[in-house]
Amino acid sequence: MAEQIKIRALLQGEIADIRILMQHPMETGQRRNEQGQLLPSHFIQNFTVNLNGKPIIDGQLNTSIAKNPLFTFRSRGIKAGDKLSVAWTDNLGEKRQDEVTVG
Repeated sequence: MAEQIKIRALLQGEIADIRILMQHPMETGQRRNEQGQLLPSHFIQNFTVNLNGKPIIDGQLNTSIAKNPLFTFRSRGIKAGDKLSVAWTDNLGEKRQDEVTVG
């Protein structure tokens, strides 16, 4: 099972600074192991960020993103008590979703 998505939302007046760490190997499929065999690709393909169940970001990733992708952005209209959730699906069909309450 994939590790927890770390989500942090810091309110600063009308603006919320949001940081999302998706812990994932993001293997490109181009590296080799100690025996010289290619490691299979394993990467996040799609992710969504929802605020109170409504999508605010819907994105796609590929093998050019490093291990444990970290995204930061700012948003208006987020207030204390709102639910912020992040979900991803990778190329092997694994899924992870986590949610925080903005404090």
